[in-house]
Amino acid sequence: MAYKISDACISCGACAAECPVSCISEGDIFVIDADSCIDCGNCANVCPVGAPEQA
Repeated sequence: MAYKISDACISCGACAAECPVSCISEGDIFVIDADSCIDCGNCANVCPVGAPEQA
């Protein structure tokens, strides 16, 4: 299952920097493209507030 980023996101960018397939983009908060996400969990592992979660 792909990850999604919750409203807890503080827009620090740590998740985007760790994504091996570059499927995270910045909007009002960061957003994960579910079609490109490979469910590796790197984003969740580096997020200081736990915003990425499995959808």
